[in-house]
Amino acid sequence: MKTIPLGGDLAVPNVVLGLMRIQEMTDDAVRELVRTARDAGIDFFDHADIYGDELHGCELRFAEAMQLTPSQRDEITLQTKAGIVGPGPYFDFSYEHIMESVEGSLRALGTDRIDVLLLHRPDALVEPDEVARAFDELEASGKVLRFGVSNHTPRQIDLLKKSVSQPLVANQLQLSITHSPIIAEGVAANMQGLAQSVTLDGGGIVDYCRLHDITIQAWSPFQAGFFTGVFLGSPEYPELNAAIDRLAAKYDVPAIAIATAWITRHPANMQVVLGTTTPERVAGAAQGSDVLLTRAEWYELFRAAGYRVP
Repeated sequence: MKTIPLGGDLAVPNVVLGLMRIQEMTDDAVRELVRTARDAGIDFFDHADIYGDELHGCELRFAEAMQLTPSQRDEITLQTKAGIVGPGPYFDFSYEHIMESVEGSLRALGTDRIDVLLLHRPDALVEPDEVARAFDELEASGKVLRFGVSNHTPRQIDLLKKSVSQPLVANQLQLSITHSPIIAEGVAANMQGLAQSVTLDGGGIVDYCRLHDITIQAWSPFQAGFFTGVFLGSPEYPELNAAIDRLAAKYDVPAIAIATAWITRHPANMQVVLGTTTPERVAGAAQGSDVLLTRAEWYELFRAAGYRVP
């Protein structure tokens, strides 16, 4: 498993296990899922306060199933997110909500610290000074060690940085071979009449993150679109799946590993956030960490997904 730097001082795997779907799993099933991830080199686990049937539900399910000792807790990186409020939903980056959410996550996870806290989707009513106040107190108390965002544009990050003193070490963004506008717009920049060339994120979020040492965490890495189903094996993507299958045979890995490798091949040193609860898929996807696609192969998959290479 390849590791990358996060925030300059933490080596993390470039494949992460997301735990948003474990609410109904048994203790044994959760432990098998986590054990499979650990065996594959994944020691980074992604949560959010809203994951589960109730607030902090999946965080609590994880803690109850794993019953981590202090030494076992030290072996892993726990990331969680705050800012989405349901029902509604609506977003809340107020000082009070961030502090309440973190306290709830600490209790649910049964831990004294969160390794990485992300702001979960942009709050249009954000007051950066309130976020900064929360971050300062959480850092000073040792309750949160690192901070980041999710689904933020460059300008939204700049707005936060106007007040926040801590480095923002991660930005979790939707990205897969078939859902990659944050990459595709740069490939086709300045092409008149091509929808792909339209900048949608406020100025090139991938390049922005590279310039500012912000790790992109790719969520829904196998989804065709916004929760529209996976592209792997889908009859809607015959050319793409043919290319994936051929490369899987070449590198002697499952197809899901090639989908992972397409993301980890990018020089931005991204992390792939897996959402599956199937141990076999976790193990297969993790193999992509060590597959280094050639430029020709990477662009072949990009074209086969329907994107234009001028």
